[in-house]
Amino acid sequence: MYQIFIDGKEGTTGLQIFERLRVMDDIEILQIDSQKRKNEAEKREVIREADLVVLCLPDEMSKKVVQANSDTSVKVIDASTAFRTDPNWTYGLPELSTSQAEEIRNAECVSNPGCYPTGFLMLVKPLIEQGILKKNSVLNISAISGYSGGGRRLIERYDGFNSEKVSARPYGLNMAHKHLPEMTKYSGLLSEPLFLPIVANFYQGMTVSVPLQRGMFIGKVSIKNVHEVLSNAYEPNKNITVFGLNDEEQLQDGFLNPHIIKGTDRQEIFIYGHDEQMVLISRLDNLGKGASGAAIQNLNLMLGFPEYRGLAI
Repeated sequence: MYQIFIDGKEGTTGLQIFERLRVMDDIEILQIDSQKRKNEAEKREVIREADLVVLCLPDEMSKKVVQANSDTSVKVIDASTAFRTDPNWTYGLPELSTSQAEEIRNAECVSNPGCYPTGFLMLVKPLIEQGILKKNSVLNISAISGYSGGGRRLIERYDGFNSEKVSARPYGLNMAHKHLPEMTKYSGLLSEPLFLPIVANFYQGMTVSVPLQRGMFIGKVSIKNVHEVLSNAYEPNKNITVFGLNDEEQLQDGFLNPHIIKGTDRQEIFIYGHDEQMVLISRLDNLGKGASGAAIQNLNLMLGFPEYRGLAI
């Protein structure tokens, strides 16, 4: 029986992790009185009893909890942005490389990846790793996400909106989105991509799109070559599907639906276009593979369970 403490289970991600874990008969979720959950001494005692702690807190609060419990041997998964590029933490994206899942299995501290970076990295990392996409490319990312990606505050704001007035809204227009550092570090790019996120009037689900043109590749690379690299990279992963080139059957009247994948923990990859210009698209649930599902996958690896246990793939 493993004892798990979720710090911040009242939030969107934490609540989903709690609901998934509470039905597992070999997991005991440690609780803390709601009136004492901000009491550091009480929290420290609970953490010392745990085998693994999942932090679903704002960045600064996560840092304080980690620092206050640095003398304990508890394993930690942090869902915030705080440690995603920290060299002392293991990045929790098992599909990032052939060795990443094993690194997570052996890790004490794992940073859960962001939803947008998960979509982006799975599209470009194999192409850079295989030496066909130039590292000095300045990539453009266009992404659209359901409003649950903004947490409880944004959910409350959207629930009170007139849907006709807020169908889709770009944000992060200062070009300094908090996900850019992890996108750059783990992709292998030499410079940050240009990233335009958009929040739309649906609850969950997302697409992340990266357009590429011939000049970004090294040598003569066709769209078929790109498809082969991505297909081979993820063939071992049960939770990732690379669809056929220009697969019209996945479109609805010519449109790709970003929220049809809601409620799952899988990721889908699409490639459309031709040899001169193409677009690579990831589709995932921002609350599934993009958040709580990723945390469960990392927890499984860290505790020695089957990797996809409790996941909807």
